[in-house]
Amino acid sequence: MTLCIGVGINGSDAEPSGGGSSIHGGKVASRKKRTCSAYFAGSKAGGPDEKGSGEYEVPCEDAELGSFSGGCYYKKADPQPAAGDSAWRGHQPGDGAIYQRSCPFGIPGNEVLAEGFVWMAQPPTAAAVDPAQLAQQAVDKMRLAGPDIASPRAAGEYVVGVPMWMWVDQSPTTYGPNSASATAGGVTVTATAKVSKIVWTMGDGSIVICHGPGKTYSPVYGRQESPSCGHTYAATSASQPSGAYTVTATSTWTVDWQVAGGGGESGRLVESRQSQMQVAIGELQVVR
Repeated sequence: MTLCIGVGINGSDAEPSGGGSSIHGGKVASRKKRTCSAYFAGSKAGGPDEKGSGEYEVPCEDAELGSFSGGCYYKKADPQPAAGDSAWRGHQPGDGAIYQRSCPFGIPGNEVLAEGFVWMAQPPTAAAVDPAQLAQQAVDKMRLAGPDIASPRAAGEYVVGVPMWMWVDQSPTTYGPNSASATAGGVTVTATAKVSKIVWTMGDGSIVICHGPGKTYSPVYGRQESPSCGHTYAATSASQPSGAYTVTATSTWTVDWQVAGGGGESGRLVESRQSQMQVAIGELQVVR
């Protein structure tokens, strides 16, 4: 008979995952992903089902399967089966609860652990919950995107030596604020994200850092420079492969999170997202 036993909790580096709009921007910093160790003991040495023994790592929390405990995942059935359902094993609703149990390694020959639903008087003892990982799950729910560039416009007419005003439209997914929560093992973390700065790479070697969405241009400003976010090109884009400069706007999202309840743990995450725009810069034509 094979046996799978969950033991221990580990921290392993998870690769940064991407997100964003026209370009997928990665995380500014990688995060620790909470993993649990599971020990798999093979059947009798030399037997036909011999698989050896070893230690395996699995996520302590899985969005679909629930919490890892004792070698299997458990997730409370929602809705709970009706009274009289065989899953209750003679118990009544309210007397404990029914959980979906999933054993990722399979346990051949063990009918109890192979069941899909089990009755439990108390919730299974789940692995310790990492609030920072829950905060990341909350961020993933927000679907944060790159800047929604309002200016410069791809169809806009821009010329050398004339100040260009740059600004972005604001929404919860492209600028914030944006909030979401995630829960696991009785712990709830709420995260709030907002863009703290946008770095514009103008395509001509210039970089402009703007600590805000930028001010919307109006013809009444004439040829004034933007008071908050702008750039003036010194050369046309005629020499560029596409005849236009590639402008990349990278937003930095600052995410503050806190565990629900007074005095709970808190922290901060940093995310980045990008958007691009092609901008043609011409020469000012003088009519005589």
